[in-house]
Amino acid sequence: MATGDDHEDLHGDDGPGTALRRVVAVVALLNLLGMIGEIIMAVLAGSVALFADAADFCEDFLINGLVVAALGWSVRGRRRASVWLAGLILIPAVAALTTAAWKLVSGEPPEPFRLSLTAGAALALNLLCALLLVARRTEGGSLVRGAWLAARNDVLADALILVAGLVTAARPSIWPDVVIGVAAGAINLRAAGEVYEQARAETPRPGDD
Repeated sequence: MATGDDHEDLHGDDGPGTALRRVVAVVALLNLLGMIGEIIMAVLAGSVALFADAADFCEDFLINGLVVAALGWSVRGRRRASVWLAGLILIPAVAALTTAAWKLVSGEPPEPFRLSLTAGAALALNLLCALLLVARRTEGGSLVRGAWLAARNDVLADALILVAGLVTAARPSIWPDVVIGVAAGAINLRAAGEVYEQARAETPRPGDD
């Protein structure tokens, strides 16, 4: 839950607060573009890991969007939005686990060139987001720090997917993609559940319209 200081940092008229919101808005847009691109490439490459990584981009887009906007909403509005956010995070995660089940049945490995190329592009995009946020991670409270940590952790996840693509190119197999994708998908399912539970726990008070 953001504190009163967080509210002031993000929504005040001071220069640093305005600059912070602009940076986070740019990061949110980059994550949205990354999510759309990875979903398309996940379908083309038939990759479990890319579906799961698209869920990470989705989650990061929503986190950064909330930093920019949600602190100005009522408690009731944030509660409703959080339920929808949980559902959006859930979609790519379920797609990843469904693709993993199909892979186990078909035994068809992902297309390694598309997998590696997309993972490399995602790594560069997440690295850019982390660099944009690193100087601001102490501003705006826990939400901004959380957004920075998410971008930093996604750099590592994309590096693992890139390795999975290279391994698949050298020795075609479903397993590198499936193992990384299922692990990431499970993490995103948990994240969606946490967002939903937090939304249910945030009870509106009288006057919070």
